[in-house]
Amino acid sequence: MTTVAILGAGVMGETLLSGLLRAGRHVDDLLVGEKRSERAAELRERYGVVTVDNIEAAKTADTLVLVVKPQDMADLLGEISSVVRPGQLVVSLAAGITTAFIESRLPEGIAVVRVMPNTPALVDEGMAAISRGVHCDEPHLAEVESLMASTGRVLRVPERQQDAVTAISGSGPAYLFFVVEAMIEAGVHLGLPRGTASELVIQTVVGSAKLLRETGEHPVVLRERVTSPGGTTAAAIRELEDHKVRAAFLTALEAARDRSRALAEGMP
Repeated sequence: MTTVAILGAGVMGETLLSGLLRAGRHVDDLLVGEKRSERAAELRERYGVVTVDNIEAAKTADTLVLVVKPQDMADLLGEISSVVRPGQLVVSLAAGITTAFIESRLPEGIAVVRVMPNTPALVDEGMAAISRGVHCDEPHLAEVESLMASTGRVLRVPERQQDAVTAISGSGPAYLFFVVEAMIEAGVHLGLPRGTASELVIQTVVGSAKLLRETGEHPVVLRERVTSPGGTTAAAIRELEDHKVRAAFLTALEAARDRSRALAEGMP
């Protein structure tokens, strides 16, 4: 079993750590690179994992998982580049950071894989899209698939599609939470207690998602089954169409894609 070091112990870093442990990885095969002493102590107590500084983690592990904010990636790579060695696998979970950006700041020939995860990984229902760098081969991709499968589903995509992935699944949970928030507020406006509205909306979302997954049917088919001619659902859908909600989603996702591109180009 390869040794995996997670560099960056924020929410997503801890999510991956806990997911790997639940999936059966032995704690002795995991390291966490964490500079903050209080945070490191918290992780040691909670998981029994060894915590070291980033340089020690990069020296020791076979696979380095970089889980930092995009704006911090250059500094992290500058910190570890002198100790990264041929044969190691570097995995980036930073939005908008290309494999070329990482490869250019590490020794020649290092295998790099780019990953776009999302926050449902917190409950093992994440969606991760992975893309290979120049020096990756099949075993590298299989290793990353194994890592990310501990927190949900994994899909391989060409790197040119990663900005669109970021707009769809990376940022996607926020759009759904936004819709849930709006539906709950509408329920309150219609006279329901907030707790009642929340329970109605959340279970409706969970159940609908499960229906989509388990039936495998197209969302149009499922929507039409709920939409009786001249009924309540038809009246609501007409209002959504009149307010161009479909077009608003397209515009919003284009904006997210464009922002991902800007991050990749180093724009503030």
